[in-house]
Amino acid sequence: MFESPRTPETPTAGPAPGVLTSLLDLLPTMDTAGLDEAGLIDVLATAEAAKNALSGLQARAAVALDAAVRTRHLAEGLPAEKAGAGVHTQVALARSESPHAGHRLVGMAQAVVNEMPHAHHALATGRLSEWRATLLVQETACLDAEQRRQVDEQLLADPSALEGVGTRALVARARKLAYAASPSAVVDRARRAVKDRRVSLRPAPDTMSILSGLLPVAQGVSVLKALTMEADRLVGIGDGRSRGQIMADTLVERLTGRASAAAVPVAIQLVMTDRTLFQGDGEPAFLPGYGVIPAQVARELIRRAGGLRTPGPSTGGADDLPAPQQLAWLRRLYTAPETGELVAMDSRARIFPAGLARFIETRDQCCRSPWCDAPVRHHDHVLGWAAGGRTTARNSAGLCAECNYSKEAPGWRTETVTGARHTTVVTTPTGHHYRSQAPPLPGDTS
Repeated sequence: MFESPRTPETPTAGPAPGVLTSLLDLLPTMDTAGLDEAGLIDVLATAEAAKNALSGLQARAAVALDAAVRTRHLAEGLPAEKAGAGVHTQVALARSESPHAGHRLVGMAQAVVNEMPHAHHALATGRLSEWRATLLVQETACLDAEQRRQVDEQLLADPSALEGVGTRALVARARKLAYAASPSAVVDRARRAVKDRRVSLRPAPDTMSILSGLLPVAQGVSVLKALTMEADRLVGIGDGRSRGQIMADTLVERLTGRASAAAVPVAIQLVMTDRTLFQGDGEPAFLPGYGVIPAQVARELIRRAGGLRTPGPSTGGADDLPAPQQLAWLRRLYTAPETGELVAMDSRARIFPAGLARFIETRDQCCRSPWCDAPVRHHDHVLGWAAGGRTTARNSAGLCAECNYSKEAPGWRTETVTGARHTTVVTTPTGHHYRSQAPPLPGDTS
C-alpha cells in the first residue's frame, strides 16, 4: 500500500535526474498479470498517488527554476520587470505543454509552494491532484498571501478533509472560504472578470466544432433563454428539427444575419489537393482552425458554396473573397513532389508581405513552437532581421504572440535545419533542444 513520504517542510536531498530516469525505465517492466482484483486496485491507487506526488516535485522544480533564472537575469543587468522572462516557456517545453499551459503551471507552483503549505503537503504526499491544486489556486487568486494561507489552513489542515470530496464540492468550499476571508476582493474580482469575456472555437469529433462564449452570467443566461424560447416556438408549430438543432441553427443565423444557417459565405482557407477536389481522390483536406477533414466532407463544403472561381494574378487580400453571390475561390499552391513542402517565396522587405504571410500560415497551420496549438499571430524571422536574416519562407516561422516574445529572452536561439519539411530547432538557455517540423499538407507522401 502507498505510504506518504515525509512532509515538504523537511525535504530529503534533491532528486538526481538519473533516479527519475531509472523509474521510467522500470515502469514498463512491471507486470500486473499475476495480481488479484484487490492487488490491481492497490496498483491503481498507488500509481495515482505517485502521479500526484511527482506533480509536487515538478512544482518545486518550477519554483526553483524561476528563482534561478531571475537571479541570473538580475546579475546580467536586466531590468527587474524583465527578470524571469521565458521561464514559463521552458517549463512548458520540458513538460510537452503549450506556453499558455506553462503560465498556468508556473503560477500554480508559485502559489502552492510559497503560500499554501497544506495544499503543497497534500500534493507532495499524493492526496491532491495537480488539477485540483490548480483550481484551489484560482479560487484564492484574488486574496493576498496571508488571506490565502488562512483559507489553506481552514480547508486542508485536517488530512481527512479531502476524503470522498468531489472536485466541485472542494471548489465550492474554497470559494466560500475565500469570500469569508475578503468579501471585497471576491466582488472586485467578479467585476474585473467582465473584461475577460471572449469567444473561442475548438475542434470536436466528426468534423464538428465547439463554439464557446465566456460571458457575464446575466448575458449568458439571456442568450440561452433566447435560443430556448425560439426552439420551443418552432417545435410547437411542427418544425421537424430537434430542439438542439434549432438552437444551433438559430445561433448561426442571428450571429451572421443570414436567413439560413447553411448559407453563410465565409473565407475558411480550406486546403486540399486538386485530385481530391476534381477527381474524387480520398486524400483528406485541411481546414485551418480545425484540422484534418475527410475528402468527401471537403467536397461537400465546396459544393454547398455554389461554384468555383479562380483568382487572377492580382490576388493578395480582400479582393480574393467571394462576391455577394455565393462562390468558392481557388488559390493554387505548389508543393515539391519529393517532400510535399510548399515552394519557397521571398521578399526584400523586413515585414512579410501579404502573399508570403499567407504562405507561412498555410505551411505552418498553427504556432510552430513545439506543443503549442495556438493560431499564428506573428510571422517571425527565424534568424532575426537585425542579425542579417532575410525575409524568406525558409527563414520564417508562424508563431503565436506568446511564443514570439518568449524567444526574445536572453539565451534563446532558433535555427533552420535540414528536414523532410521546413524544420527549426529551438535551443533554450539551459542547452535543451526542441525540434519543430512543419505539419504535412494534403498530398504529402513523405
